[in-house]
Amino acid sequence: MTWEERITVDPKVMVGKPVVRGTRLSVEFVIDLVAQDWTEQQILDSYPGLARDDIFACLRYAAH
Repeated sequence: MTWEERITVDPKVMVGKPVVRGTRLSVEFVIDLVAQDWTEQQILDSYPGLARDDIFACLRYAAH
């Protein structure tokens, strides 16, 4: 799976910030959680709309 399948950019959602498809969670927000040492499980428990692949898509997007 590629990040393009999970990350969208729409000027009408979050002022055009890249977000996880189907959510209002920005890539920046998810990466910030990872940077704050949140575990994958903590993120998934706190944001049930996210899947493991979404977290990795955010990281791939940032690396891109």
